[in-house]
Amino acid sequence: MLNMDFTRQVVIETADAPWQPSPMPGVWRKPLAREDAERGHATSVVRYDAGARFSRHEHPGGEEILVLDGVFSDEHGDYGPGSYLRNPPGSGHAPYSEGGCTLLVKLHQFAPGDTASVRIDTANTVWLPGQGGLQVMPLHSFEGENVALVKWPAGERFLPHRHWGGEEIFVLSGEFIDEHRRYPRGTWLRSPHLSAHHPFVEVETVIWVKTGHLPVATTTSGYRPVLDLR
Repeated sequence: MLNMDFTRQVVIETADAPWQPSPMPGVWRKPLAREDAERGHATSVVRYDAGARFSRHEHPGGEEILVLDGVFSDEHGDYGPGSYLRNPPGSGHAPYSEGGCTLLVKLHQFAPGDTASVRIDTANTVWLPGQGGLQVMPLHSFEGENVALVKWPAGERFLPHRHWGGEEIFVLSGEFIDEHRRYPRGTWLRSPHLSAHHPFVEVETVIWVKTGHLPVATTTSGYRPVLDLR
């Protein structure tokens, strides 16, 4: 297992992590969290070399993808940089990339009852106003789980807050900062339930962020979001 203790914060600067081979030639990955070698809960940065293909497979626990660069393809379509995909439990495909691509991939992490298939081209989706000077692009919501892109203008600060159900961030551009440290482009940051910080930026920064999806140590059923950026 790798980084499966959800009570601890994890920070990985993925640009510095080595690529590891996958079972398919030409497909490489940087594991960030993994339950088992080739099954169960997994979060990874994945790279397809030009022309690489992955054999058809099913998604018993769902698959979530953000295309970081290049064009990712399957029998259903082609997905360019910024594409956000959700393949629900029970779906399957045979993915490939003609010119190569890099992805953020999350496997086997859908909440029970979350069956939505999502295809969003974030490069051609309108930003919405958020708190202060933030701009937000909602990607998915289910019960207490919320996924979005958030654009921070230079010099923006956000109020100190706690994360009910945790918070997960991938820095897409710029540099995210809080009172603990700096998180450059490519950093993956997972913070547990009821963790807290006071984030800000010095240069324009875009992050992918998910909240409300990590285990909550409480007798109350379900999740509820604490961070509303809209």
